[in-house]
Amino acid sequence: MTEPPPTALVPLARRLAAPLGVLAGVLAAFGYVGAVDPREPGHYPVCPLLRLTGLYCPGCGGLRGAHALAHGDLTAALRDNALAVGCYAVFAVCWAVWCVRGRFPAPRLWHAGALGVVALVFTIVRNFPFGGLLTP
Repeated sequence: MTEPPPTALVPLARRLAAPLGVLAGVLAAFGYVGAVDPREPGHYPVCPLLRLTGLYCPGCGGLRGAHALAHGDLTAALRDNALAVGCYAVFAVCWAVWCVRGRFPAPRLWHAGALGVVALVFTIVRNFPFGGLLTP
């Protein structure tokens, strides 16, 4: 296999086409969630795990958090789902690196393991009475 050309040789418009396309999709999604309040019933489906078991999954409150973040309310977003807000921040950093370097940072196996452990601990803690700050 040949190495990709250095990013300095790739025209800027071509190098930024994919990151800007992803940004457009993310902004469209956040725009929709910002316009359609997840707290109003009937707009989004209910979490099946919450409906069947009464337990919060790691994603519960993520739409409400995205809605709050779209309205500039970081405190409410963190209260709704701190893990999702942290993932949004990590994605934003990776996106910025992608724009600068010309390629998305390559995920490592330990990244998936670390995210899985964090999500598992987050899920367990938010479902116990002492984890009340993490419940949506």
